[in-house]
Amino acid sequence: MQQNQPTKIEVRGAQVNNLKNIDVDIPLHQFVAITGLSGSGKSSLALGVLYAEGARRYLDALSTYTRRRISQMGKANVRAVRHLPAALALRQRPNIPSQRSTVGTMTESFNVLRLLFSRLGSHVSPSGQRVAPTLHVAEDLPIAAGDGTSFRGPGAERFAFNSAGACPTCHGSGQIRQLVPERLVPDESLTIRAGAIASWRLPGRNFMPLVAQAIGVDIDTPFNQLKAADRAIVLHGEKRKYAINIPSATGKIFHMDNAQFENAYAAVTDSLATTKNERAIQRLNRFYAFTTCPTCQGNRFDPQLLKTLVAGKNIAEVSDLPLKELPAFAQTIVSWLPATMHKIGQNLVNEWLASLTPLLELGLDYLTLSRAGMTLSTGELQRIQLSRTLRTATTGVLYVLDEPSIGLHPANVTGLIKIMRALVAQGNSLVVVDHNTRVIAAADTVIEIGPGAGRKGGQILHQGNVAQIKKQADSLIAPYLTGQAPLLARQPQTAVFAAGQFSFHVTHRYNLHDVTAKFPLKRLSVVTGFSGAGKTTLVLDSLVPALQAQLKHEPLPAHVDQLNAALQRVVMIDSTPVGKNTRSTVATYTGILDRLRKLFAQTPAAKNQHWGAAHFSYNTTQGACPTCKGTGQISLDVQYLPDIQQACPTCHGQRYNPATLTIKWHDLTIADVLALSVDQAVPLFTHDKSLHHLVLALQDMGLGYLKLGEATPQLSGGEAQRLKLVAEMGQTQQGTLFIFDEPSVGLHPLDTRTLIQVFDQLLAQGATIITIEHDLDIVANADYVVDVGPRGGNEGGKIVASGTPQQIATNTTSITGKYLAQHLQLFQD
Repeated sequence: MQQNQPTKIEVRGAQVNNLKNIDVDIPLHQFVAITGLSGSGKSSLALGVLYAEGARRYLDALSTYTRRRISQMGKANVRAVRHLPAALALRQRPNIPSQRSTVGTMTESFNVLRLLFSRLGSHVSPSGQRVAPTLHVAEDLPIAAGDGTSFRGPGAERFAFNSAGACPTCHGSGQIRQLVPERLVPDESLTIRAGAIASWRLPGRNFMPLVAQAIGVDIDTPFNQLKAADRAIVLHGEKRKYAINIPSATGKIFHMDNAQFENAYAAVTDSLATTKNERAIQRLNRFYAFTTCPTCQGNRFDPQLLKTLVAGKNIAEVSDLPLKELPAFAQTIVSWLPATMHKIGQNLVNEWLASLTPLLELGLDYLTLSRAGMTLSTGELQRIQLSRTLRTATTGVLYVLDEPSIGLHPANVTGLIKIMRALVAQGNSLVVVDHNTRVIAAADTVIEIGPGAGRKGGQILHQGNVAQIKKQADSLIAPYLTGQAPLLARQPQTAVFAAGQFSFHVTHRYNLHDVTAKFPLKRLSVVTGFSGAGKTTLVLDSLVPALQAQLKHEPLPAHVDQLNAALQRVVMIDSTPVGKNTRSTVATYTGILDRLRKLFAQTPAAKNQHWGAAHFSYNTTQGACPTCKGTGQISLDVQYLPDIQQACPTCHGQRYNPATLTIKWHDLTIADVLALSVDQAVPLFTHDKSLHHLVLALQDMGLGYLKLGEATPQLSGGEAQRLKLVAEMGQTQQGTLFIFDEPSVGLHPLDTRTLIQVFDQLLAQGATIITIEHDLDIVANADYVVDVGPRGGNEGGKIVASGTPQQIATNTTSITGKYLAQHLQLFQD
């Protein structure tokens, strides 16, 4: 019977995205790694074919009632896929959790803990009598207190800080916000007319100085010289309506009969009360100081709940323990209970330990259940996502992992490989898209896709075990597996601090305590270290807001008390997607489409029609296809089946209406131009200086394979970062600090070399660069390295080593140094 079981997934005629009608057999019950250049078609095969079809077929087995309530995948563009198991996917970038998410809520360990405290806890009666644990809570019976009174035990919902168990002061957030007067009027030497009141510069409040003037406040005297009564009106004046005249830039006067006055405080509080937009909330948060809630001390719980104890601890104390200490605490619970409760106690304890085990195995033992989700790094978020999957201990499932090594220190990658092997050992199949050479080298089978990216990719180049791939002369990954590729893409500077330096001091923030960091100017610095060590806190949560505050002449963040930096600008380049929907394309983001629209509007045919640039936008009614409204595709609702996305039958995916497509420039319609790759567009734009500059900049970024009309939300993290840099290239960057957050995301080692060349271009323009990174190729090419650690959480938060890559590699106290030394050795042999 066993001999007849299929041993491979058979994919025939796959044409998803750039896949060129490929046929490939993917071994079952193995760890399969897919590699290739960025944009070569790896994710198209793994996620667009294997996961999409595996998930769709599994959902097809469910009832129609259930399917209608689940977001379903459409059918992949593939002729046939045989022997495909049900599939689960872990995508590259987990969503950033909300302020109310914690490690406990995200892993669901906290749900079990709430149940544990509800059913097993020693509760206190309303009259103050402590009662021993009793089965009455589980049986929903009244509990008898020692004074003869009775009460019902709290249910699990009562211990939820996002619900009934929330602290009454902070409503379960653990923090309170208070308006800071100094942030409302950051520069009192300015006049009100010149913008002294920062909160009156919020959207919809720009006419407020004129209302103040109508009240009788002098708006042309510096704020610090105003009479006390006028200052009081500005800060605390009552809401009333006044008639005002508003002069326009053209000299016209607009009259308002009922312009309502909002004082400086109300402008912020009213705005916050009426907006749910995340960006708007972030803009408003700069007027507030966030402090620990005085009622719950930041633990989020109603203080009444802390009276309930399990094995001598309340729920907040247990939530604050490092995960590695929880199994020992759990072992004390059953023996603490009366004999009649041992069975229910053991069941709950086992369930709780089962939820914790994957977290511990994935190296997250330093976290606490109370740790806020939004403070976690990408690597930590991915491992939490993976832990939820592992907890199910399934068999016969196809797991598709998209770059699981993102955000992981080389030491954490060792643990990740162990987990992935465990998944296969449980009887599952594993397909991993990754560029990390250690992950690829650990695979049973490697599939290399290429040879290039975009139109030049989409073919199976090689398939075999690691030893076989290493022998392929034309393999792009083989030289990085064998160490034969050149490691250094640039010559690191020796006189690192010759151009000067800047420094800052962090007092206390998460696991950073009394930390001073310094970085060289006009050099490439890399901040590396264990996942959870404090890299993000040091750079993104401390240095960046401190520099931004200094540049705006605002107070430094409360946890940064020193900043010595002569910088004029800070540019944050992260890997969040560019644009939120398919309407955002490479051409729209870079401004190429704006220029193209003007060129098409200047053609004789367009002038004859009296058409302007708006006629050549697919986001306007003049230019957009009337059927798909400019998206290029339509969604077909087929009720019980997943919605079907297909090319628009009117414009065939070109986005524009037929009339617009009659206009040609260089014998091409605007849709034809958007269908070109950047490389194809370079010769076409030779005679237009601005367009030529933009496509050459994209080409220099290694993005020549992208289509001009490609939707930007689909780009990988590394591609998104390089796209954001296009506008910065070719201009002086003196006094500019560029911050990159894991720019190697989604990059093949060859693409990483292109990224390093981009860094060199910025440095040549006078920029200073800091990048948070684990990729050892980038670390080896840095001028200066700051290693944070030694490990994560409470065992991190220190700068354990700093210096050149060679100095880090020989530093025995640095865990990063150990792996960097091995990496340097591999490429020197």
